[in-house]
Amino acid sequence: MKNIIVNGFEYLKKLESKIAFYPTVYSLVGVSFAFFMYYIENKGVSGYLMDHVPLLVINNTETAFSILTTFIAGLISIMVFSFSMVMVLLNQASSNFSPRVLPSLISNKRHQKILGIYNATLLYCIFTMVSIEPDGDKYQLPGFSVLLAIVLMVVCLGAFIYFIHSISQEIQVHNIMQRIFSEAKNRLDKLITSEKDNSNAFPETDNWTTFSSVSTGFLQDIILDPVLEFAKNNDCKFHVVAIKGQYVYKDSPLFKCNTEIEDEALEDLLSFFQFSRDEVIEDNYILGFKQITEIAVKAMSPGINDPGTAEIAIDYLTELFEKRMQKQDVSVLQYNNEGLVKISALSFKDLLFSVLAPIRTYSKHDVMVVVKLIHMLNHLAFTVSCNNKSYINAVYEEASKLFEDAKKTIVNPEDVKLITQQLKPFNL
Repeated sequence: MKNIIVNGFEYLKKLESKIAFYPTVYSLVGVSFAFFMYYIENKGVSGYLMDHVPLLVINNTETAFSILTTFIAGLISIMVFSFSMVMVLLNQASSNFSPRVLPSLISNKRHQKILGIYNATLLYCIFTMVSIEPDGDKYQLPGFSVLLAIVLMVVCLGAFIYFIHSISQEIQVHNIMQRIFSEAKNRLDKLITSEKDNSNAFPETDNWTTFSSVSTGFLQDIILDPVLEFAKNNDCKFHVVAIKGQYVYKDSPLFKCNTEIEDEALEDLLSFFQFSRDEVIEDNYILGFKQITEIAVKAMSPGINDPGTAEIAIDYLTELFEKRMQKQDVSVLQYNNEGLVKISALSFKDLLFSVLAPIRTYSKHDVMVVVKLIHMLNHLAFTVSCNNKSYINAVYEEASKLFEDAKKTIVNPEDVKLITQQLKPFNL
């Protein structure tokens, strides 16, 4: 039962990010509101207002029909224009930045809510128009409902103006990188805050029983609290060998345990590993590094040739790496100062290489971008306070690789001299 509740909560939390979530909910609200207005109209609300506040009621059938048909046609035109504009901007983002940024742009909650407002108003106007009786007298006409349709249309016009402003800002590369950076940084902050001192050595797990994955996809999330609870209650320890965020194939190693696990309990444990065909920065900060790296590489392609964007991307990556240096490569969940669950993660060295390798490949001919990369490495090696020697050694290795690539590509002696001077602290 607890397993069902936990997984249901996680599913509802992630459902909000689906593209059709808000439009569907708002559409249901619009239809429900239309039926509610139909109910109170039958109770005589329009007749009452006609007698006491006639200015609030539309008392002409032809006028009501004209208003509602105009609203329906106008809303359809607004929705078509909005979709056309979104498609053009998404095509531009895919061509100039990276296709990976598209899901976050499409699933933007603000834009979903605006589309939901359009749908809700459109359905409300349709159901209200259907409820009008052509041969009815002025007291049977849902005049107050028509007035509310006018109010909702004004709201739609305001939402349309906001949508034009929002989508034009959202598509700018600075805002895209700022959003990706903020999401990755927030995720790193949560992980760093949740980490505890791992000074107590976790036992070797080479001889432990290995349990394989029963699903294929990106290991999007691991619900750790019930896993830790299971370890406490059953006096066992776990080593999660699959790296969160990476693509895991069926029957590949997922976790190890120092004891045997019954089939029913194993089924519960496997359900705490969430797989998906999509990648989400809120669950995997490494995706933030990947997306900013891809934007930098795309900017240095011959078709775009925008080193300024690449330099801005390197600035964001520098701050993210500075934050990553505060996190340990391996996390251990403890209970009463005893490590019960060990979680493997992509090491800082591998992450640094996966980011700098493509940027070096496409930017080694550009002196200014190379100098920007050197500034990043200098900052990570000599400015950031880090007690992990392996992290610093990884930065030194990347500085050496960058120097070798730059020497082979850049032929101007003065440029080589500048690069050599910038790398002087590394004694290369």
